[in-house]
Amino acid sequence: MISLSNVYKCFGTQTVLNGLDLEIPAGQITAIIGPSGEGKSVLIKHMIGLMQPDSGQIEVDGESIVGIRRSKLNQIREKFGMLFQNAALFDSMNVFENVAFPLQEKTKLSKDEISVRVLSALEDVGLKNVGHKFTDELSGGMKKRVGLARAVVLNPKIILFDEPTTGLDPIIKRAIHQLIKETHAKFGFTAVIVSHEIPEIFDIAQNVAMLYQGKILQFASADEIRSSTHPVVKQFISGSLDGPIQMI
Repeated sequence: MISLSNVYKCFGTQTVLNGLDLEIPAGQITAIIGPSGEGKSVLIKHMIGLMQPDSGQIEVDGESIVGIRRSKLNQIREKFGMLFQNAALFDSMNVFENVAFPLQEKTKLSKDEISVRVLSALEDVGLKNVGHKFTDELSGGMKKRVGLARAVVLNPKIILFDEPTTGLDPIIKRAIHQLIKETHAKFGFTAVIVSHEIPEIFDIAQNVAMLYQGKILQFASADEIRSSTHPVVKQFISGSLDGPIQMI
C-alpha cells in the first residue's frame, strides 16, 4: 500500500530520516512510535507528499510520489484522508460546513447528496445534531471527532493520523482511540497513526513501527512490540528513566 525505501531527509545539518525503509500493510492500522523529536510527523508528511525526500523512493499503490508533477501528486492524494494534531478546522465555518468542504471541493455531488454524506459522517463519529455549532463551541475531543468525520467523508483508502489524541484527557483519549478502531472496522481503510500513547495505542494497532535515529528500529505486531526484547524498544516501551536511550 505505502512503501518507503532508503529515504533520507535532512534539515540543514540535522538528518531526520536516515535511509529509512518501511512497508505499510493495506487495510490495517499501523502505529508509528518513538521518542519525541525523532521525525514521526515528518515521516507521515512524506507518505502523502507534503514533504519530498532528499533521496530514496516512496510509492503509494505501486506509484511513485517522488519528483512527480503536481497534478499527478494531487491525483494520488485523493486516496488519502488526514487528521492533524489540532484537527485543522476552519474557524469561520460551522461543523457541517467543515465536513462538507472536501466534498464541495473535490466532487460534483449535489447539495442534497453532500448533506446526506455529511450527516452520515457526523453520526458515525457520534456528533449527530451538532452541525450548526462553530469550532469555538466545541471541546477538544469534539474537534477531533469533526476532523475524523472530515477525513472519512470522501471514503479514502488511506487515513493518516498525526497524534490524534494530543492535549486530551485520558478518558477522551480512550474514546478517540475506540472511535478510530470502530471507524476502521466499518470502512476498512489503511490507517497510519503517529502516537505517543504507550501502551494504549497497542490496543487498536495491528502493527507498530518504532522510529529511532532516522530508521525503523523494529516493525512487528503490537503484541510483539509490547514484549520486544530489543534493548532500545524495551526501554522506550517501559518508560524507563534510568538514562538516555542508547543503541546496543
